[in-house]
Amino acid sequence: MPNALPSVWVCPTENALEEAHIFLERHKVKYILAQFVDLHGGIKSKAVPVHCLKDLTRAGAGFAGGAILGFDMKPQDPEFMLVADLSTLTLMPWMPGYACIRGHGMAGDQRFPLDPRNVLARQTERLRERGLRFMTGLEPEFYLVKRDASGAVVPFDDTDTLNKPTYDYQGLTRNARFLEGLYEALSTVGLEVYQIDHEDANGQFELNFKYDEALKTADNIQFFKMAAKEVANGLGAICSFLPKLSATTTGNGMHVHCSLVDEAGDNLFHDAGDPSGMGLSQTAYRFIAGVMAHAPALAALLCPSVNSYKRLICGTPQSPSWAPVFIAYGDNNRSAMLRIPYGRIEVRIGDSGMNPYLATAAIIAAGLDGIDRELTPPAPQSVNFYDLSPEAVKRLGVERLPENLNEALDALEADSFFAQALGNRLIESFLRLKRQEWQEYHRTVSEWEINRYLTFY
Repeated sequence: MPNALPSVWVCPTENALEEAHIFLERHKVKYILAQFVDLHGGIKSKAVPVHCLKDLTRAGAGFAGGAILGFDMKPQDPEFMLVADLSTLTLMPWMPGYACIRGHGMAGDQRFPLDPRNVLARQTERLRERGLRFMTGLEPEFYLVKRDASGAVVPFDDTDTLNKPTYDYQGLTRNARFLEGLYEALSTVGLEVYQIDHEDANGQFELNFKYDEALKTADNIQFFKMAAKEVANGLGAICSFLPKLSATTTGNGMHVHCSLVDEAGDNLFHDAGDPSGMGLSQTAYRFIAGVMAHAPALAALLCPSVNSYKRLICGTPQSPSWAPVFIAYGDNNRSAMLRIPYGRIEVRIGDSGMNPYLATAAIIAAGLDGIDRELTPPAPQSVNFYDLSPEAVKRLGVERLPENLNEALDALEADSFFAQALGNRLIESFLRLKRQEWQEYHRTVSEWEINRYLTFY
């Protein structure tokens, strides 16, 4: 049998455009989706005929910036131009004849400062100037659901009804069509999936793929979301990354595993001689200190919706939330904001609704601030915070994250560091967009209020 066509595009250093056309022609690709994300992280696209690829990599595809949420552009402003990066060219296996591509957003002759991918690229460039790279592995959790005859959202699998379905084998086998379809879509384009599991709630799953450099991982997460939604849609299901589906279900987190490496690829967060036994270097401790110093403001970027804070609850010892609200770190301590899986750092507060470009950029900026200022974190905590009363937590000197989006936005506004590090215009636009979201939510009268207060007074 002849060898199958390679489905993973490897961008050569020379003749890249010519080779890209050959690759696309062999796979019978007719259209390329030129893609970027808005400030929420929503994927935006234009379909570009494949013969226009050269223009896409030079002039770019034009978008009316004023129509893009959070881009703070007016009708008289230059077009937002997405100039494609050939190294990001990726087939869309669930949609034969299509590929997608990402790049950098331009306004006039300048990189647009509110393009989230540009924001992360600036942070990775800061690292490259120091001979460093930031490696990340993001763990997306999601729900596979449908609407029943009454319109209620329920698990796609009607038999997924266990009180504690974590790691349930039936949850995997009875959703195999979706999970196998998603696996095939990801592995076909080179994402190395290494485990899939049923999570804590009915209809909830997690799929993990190999870590990569920060910008590439953020691109991969956006591709993953797109693939998961389309594979689900093809089966009549809904794939949801909503942080908290209901008051009684586990939230959808997106934990960020990270390490800092040098040009040789050595992990600068690792030190086998660490007396704590966590395998951390002085650089890692300083990075941790920076993240903790900016944690309240960081929450706004990693937990960016009203719904996010329905996930960030304390839970109980018998029923932990798995979404830590305590600004602390510890060896394998899942009740702290930062867990240390020996020699690297896991940031556990982010949820699957976050914009991975902005979230990762904020983590890098905060961590570098700790390194540059040579900050020292407090002592690690190995206690289960869910076992402790608020008074006991306070005696440890441990603070908690904001309890709602409004508090997080106040913290972001008060912490001038992120405006300096990520751009004042970006933070102002983010605050404006998210305060509008909070106001809309605050004006909404919920079913809970009707049920509680209709005849209460």
